[in-house]
Amino acid sequence: MNRRGRHAPVQQEAKAQINDKVRFPKVRLIGSDGEQHGVMTSDQAKEIAYGEGLDLVVVSDNAEPPVCRVMNYDKFRYEQKKKQQEAKKKQTTVETKEIKFRPKTDEHDLNFKIKNVKKFLAQKNKVKLTMRFRGREIVYSQTIGLEAMNKVVEALEGEAVILQRPKMEGRQLVMFVGPKA
Repeated sequence: MNRRGRHAPVQQEAKAQINDKVRFPKVRLIGSDGEQHGVMTSDQAKEIAYGEGLDLVVVSDNAEPPVCRVMNYDKFRYEQKKKQQEAKKKQTTVETKEIKFRPKTDEHDLNFKIKNVKKFLAQKNKVKLTMRFRGREIVYSQTIGLEAMNKVVEALEGEAVILQRPKMEGRQLVMFVGPKA
């Protein structure tokens, strides 16, 4: 690690107790084929594992007596890493996209923004609709602002779920919509 601490520390994976690190007086042994060998001393279990050319790995150290398994530990770690990578690939992240407009936004421009909202919803993203009021426009927030938001809701009917109804946050009227499940 760098002396100045510029880099994040490397994550250490939890080290399992293997072979000579197994120091319990008695262990319950599971063979490489999954069959139970019963309770024996850890030295006897190591002899069985070494006889097969494999490793003795502690599976559950909270059990009474601790459970050990005979396996190829490197192959086991490799398969675990592969499973984690597959799970990571299948994970989907939901992003929140934002569409901003003003109370004076024209009908055509509003329709164009609604089309973009539909595109984002088709990609399974949430959408934050923000209407910003400048200066004296704030007096129209409950009239023109809510009408424009209601137009958007009507246009998205059947394609979206309203996660949060329009509400004022400072000088902005904000509404959240999400994809229909």
